Parts: sequence; C-alpha cells; structure tokens
Amino acid sequence: MTTPESDRPGFVLPLLLLAGFRTLIDDLHAELAKQGHPDLRPLHGFVLQAVGLDGTTASELGQRLGVSKQAAGKTVDRLVVLGYLERADDPADARRKLVRMTERGVDGLRRSAVVFDALRERWAATLGEERVSAMEDDLRAIAQPNFFRLDVPGWFGT
Repeated sequence: MTTPESDRPGFVLPLLLLAGFRTLIDDLHAELAKQGHPDLRPLHGFVLQAVGLDGTTASELGQRLGVSKQAAGKTVDRLVVLGYLERADDPADARRKLVRMTERGVDGLRRSAVVFDALRERWAATLGEERVSAMEDDLRAIAQPNFFRLDVPGWFGT
C-alpha cells in the first residue's frame, strides 16, 4: 500500500526513521535478553562501543559519547555493577584508571552483531533484499560520511 504524495508531510520522515530504528533496537534487546543479557539497554551499546577493546578513561569516554565525565561515570558505575565493564589501573600511567570491557561486555557486543545480522535478514525476508539494500544505499547517500558516531547519547541530550 502506498501513500499519496499529498499525505507525506516532512515531519513524518524522521518519525518513520526513528520508528524503524526503535523497532530494530527493541527487537535486538528482546533477543539479547533471551540470550542472557536482560540488563543491556540501548545506551549501553554506545558505551561499550566507545570503551572499545583497548579500554579508555572516564574523561575520554565522556568525550566520545558527547556527555560529561560525571554522566559517563554514572553509566560506567551501572555497567560495572552489571558485570559489563571494569575499572583497572592504566599500565602506562599509574595516575589514571582505565575503563575496560569484561568478557560479559565483549559477549554482549558479539551477540549484538549476530542479532543485527539476523534482524537485517528478517527485514530482507519481509521487504525483499533489493529494497533493504536500496534503503541502505539511499541512507548512505544522504548521511554524513562519518555516520557511525558514538556521541548519540550527548546529541539526544542525555
């Protein structure tokens, strides 16, 4: 079913894009919960990506996420309690503390990647591979070159 052009006001496009994003993220987290990660939230994925495999400091994490050091620290505290992150001494500088992913954090990210692949396959089965590929190509054509940014939490005003 197609919608006539006259029924396509500009404000609907970002809402539909957000709804598609929300659908993917909600489906991801439902599956992660089934796979042993019921406490992971959408924000946590950005944090784990920003921490990376090498770890980072709370200040650097805040910069990467576009939030204050205090906001980053609060999220780190929560992820430490949940077992996804740990704090450790920086071997290169004894004055600094590093935030690093635990095995549980790495597992959560690894599972997320697999689930995202399955969700994309589900969309392709529903819409057709050509349409999903075309949608990805179209979004790449209009998105900024550095579309994979981790500062979404700060951009959303967290």
